[in-house]
Amino acid sequence: MSAPVHKSSLDDNNKKGEFVRSPSVFRNFITKDGSSGFPAEPNRYHLYISLACPWAHRTYIYRKMKGLEDVIGLSIVHHFMDSQGWTFEQTEGTIPDTVNHCKLMREIYLLVNPQYDGRVTVPVLWDKQKKAIVNNESSEIIRMFNSEFNDLAKSPGLDLYPPHLRAEIDKWNDLIYPNINNGVYRCGFATTQEAYDEAFKKLFATLDEVEAHLSKSRFLCGDEITEADIRLFTTLIRFDPVYVGHFKCNLHRIEDYPSLSGYVRELYQHPDIKPTVDFHHIKAHYYGSHDRINPTRIVPLGPDLSYLDAPNTRAAQFAKVKA
Repeated sequence: MSAPVHKSSLDDNNKKGEFVRSPSVFRNFITKDGSSGFPAEPNRYHLYISLACPWAHRTYIYRKMKGLEDVIGLSIVHHFMDSQGWTFEQTEGTIPDTVNHCKLMREIYLLVNPQYDGRVTVPVLWDKQKKAIVNNESSEIIRMFNSEFNDLAKSPGLDLYPPHLRAEIDKWNDLIYPNINNGVYRCGFATTQEAYDEAFKKLFATLDEVEAHLSKSRFLCGDEITEADIRLFTTLIRFDPVYVGHFKCNLHRIEDYPSLSGYVRELYQHPDIKPTVDFHHIKAHYYGSHDRINPTRIVPLGPDLSYLDAPNTRAAQFAKVKA
């Protein structure tokens, strides 16, 4: 019997050539009180991620910022995705599957459902006790990490989705997800000129809108980092090294925007965020795995990203504005 073939995101296009992202299928929720059937407990859950994937990157940042490293285990897949999908082949930056001892990410999905034939994605939050996938939707995993593990977290007071800002955070998420987070994929995976043109115009119109806002606000929702910033950051940090060239998002670089570049720099230099960024995995994955876009699989040596390590001036800039 032949091994199952991985379903690529490049297969998720409609008749117009537009990329249409498939919804996540495992949507259970961990709760502090256990009312969901998945109680927040130490060493019960394990997180599977890719350092290349912007969706998985969100969860990795949350695990770090909330101080959940000793509470929730971690495995990191290899950056190269072939016809079998994500693998646990070892290279610099990877962490093997110490829970289920699988060689392929697909095998973890098959443990839950031997007939599973859908897309195999990361992140995946695994319940070691029930031997089940709790959730594979990043936007829901970060909400769990934010609030449900506070009795176990090293930073329980950090709330990236505070009640008084939730409407504003949701507003930004609703704008940024389709046009920027998913917008870069809609450009890169488009198979018709019309689909690409539409996605491209919406992407850069939204970047212009965010740029204008960030010229007046340190972060999206004021003076503190929130969920909306983390969700935007994981796309923006990949923009110049990957999306500009590989996905043809080449009207401007993030470095070209005065406010967006400073904003990304400040987030990148955060002590809990910078260690989660791995440009080797990011570039090697996209350029090496998407052979329909880059048949030679050559990974570019550039670009120069030294602007990210330049002095951060936004804190002082907005302190002066408030004064």
